[in-house]
Amino acid sequence: MNYTILIYETQADFAARNNPDPKEREAYWAAWPRYAQALKEAGVFVGGAGLQLPGTATTLKFPDGKRQVQDGPYADTKEQLGGFFIIDVPNLDAALDWAARVPYAPGRVFEVRPNLVPPS
Repeated sequence: MNYTILIYETQADFAARNNPDPKEREAYWAAWPRYAQALKEAGVFVGGAGLQLPGTATTLKFPDGKRQVQDGPYADTKEQLGGFFIIDVPNLDAALDWAARVPYAPGRVFEVRPNLVPPS
């Protein structure tokens, strides 16, 4: 079954991604390739991507059936969606075990959800 690991990051995490100091930037990025490689080597990697900064988001809503486009993320919260991995594992316990291995930073939040099975 496919599960998606949603990775919510703080403003500090997003700032670290593009820090002008190469050492700070490298410290943020160092663990991500190893995690992705571990997923691939285990044969559970389906897909995934990091997302651009929340300020680059465009939100689409349909109040009263009319299309409304708004710059920025949907919710103004301390944590914003920073990226995701889709994995194919037998059950939720296995998905949670992989989520527990995502590179950790204080304030980072992870959400694990089963994916819907596409209709036939």
